[in-house]
Amino acid sequence: MPTDEPDKADLSFEAAMERLEKIVDEMESSKLPLEELIVRYEEGIRLVGVCNQRLATAENRIETLNRTGHGKAPAPATPDLQASSKDTLKIKKDETRLF
Repeated sequence: MPTDEPDKADLSFEAAMERLEKIVDEMESSKLPLEELIVRYEEGIRLVGVCNQRLATAENRIETLNRTGHGKAPAPATPDLQASSKDTLKIKKDETRLF
């Protein structure tokens, strides 16, 4: 992995998506050896995690703004999205499940 690459925690959503697009282009070119493909795939998986985290943060902010904008108290902070499968998010009994 290149050393001039910025820290993943500092990447914006847009920067992570741009890098992901470059990785996909490189992988689709069929010119990379297998080991390089694996390295790009690993980097891509990490970038997907960054994008998911940024989207979850934005979604929480929007929900908070909507609640406070309508005179409702802000919702409590959501649990860590990277928790193990044992620690999945629990849905309140009065909420409707979509999936």
